Amino acid sequence: MEDLEAMAAALEASGDFRVYRRLLPRTEVNAVPSGAKTWRGLVLDVETTGLAADDEIIELAMVPFTYGRDGTIFQVGDAFDRLREPGKPIPAEVSELTGIDASMVAGCSIPPEEVDAFVADADLVIAHKADFDRNAVERLYPVFRDKPWACSLSQVPWKDEGFAGARLGQLLNSYGLFHDAHRAGDDCRAVIELLARPLPKSGVSAMSRLLEAARMESVRIWASNTPFEFKDKLKARGYKWIDGTPLRGKAWVIDVSDDKLEDEMAYLRSEIYRRDSINLPLARVTAYDRFTDRAVWI
Repeated sequence: MEDLEAMAAALEASGDFRVYRRLLPRTEVNAVPSGAKTWRGLVLDVETTGLAADDEIIELAMVPFTYGRDGTIFQVGDAFDRLREPGKPIPAEVSELTGIDASMVAGCSIPPEEVDAFVADADLVIAHKADFDRNAVERLYPVFRDKPWACSLSQVPWKDEGFAGARLGQLLNSYGLFHDAHRAGDDCRAVIELLARPLPKSGVSAMSRLLEAARMESVRIWASNTPFEFKDKLKARGYKWIDGTPLRGKAWVIDVSDDKLEDEMAYLRSEIYRRDSINLPLARVTAYDRFTDRAVWI
């Protein structure tokens, strides 16, 4: 190993090569200060039969860790990682991407009582695409409905910090690391490593920025009946298309902070609806209902 590190150092010193090191699991990131209060986070990832709302979970992984109020990550615990046999065949492209095939999941299940026990004392659940993962697990495991959630993809200002993209592989590569992508447990450990590291411009940890965003209340704007020709414009601005809920029809939806609400409404009036007066449904959103269709309508 020492010889390999010497070779890697020599390549990097030349200025003509960039060396990526495999991400190795850690059980301790920082020592816990004596008497410090800690919280228990869970990083969660699922592999599914597809990306549609009715696709099924074939792997669920959760990796617990402890953290301080300022976002310092301390200890990383043992993973919960289970396979599940779906009610329909796993598509070939999913097996190729994840390495999970029918023979691996045959007869496997993920009992709700095991999930309940593992999740019970979690103070925060984190996923790298929480709007997908949260809805996927809540369909099978209601315990997740009562937990606050955060998203390491959308709630860390990766672009503002100089990163070219926010996919796990891209982010790890920026820190000189790589991992075995598209297996849920490995992706969870990758997220924890990224959250523990200082961001290049602000110097604070990504976990610190994530907690700031998770603790903040926001307002959800439900922009329905928008002209079709502006769909790409809305998507580029961060709106997400929702196919509808029992209470609301189809719409482009975005969550904004209170101080940006009026600016966003002004944008919709001038650039999308092209009229001075609009009356759109608004909802109050917290970490307990963020990334779901549940919200407290104002």
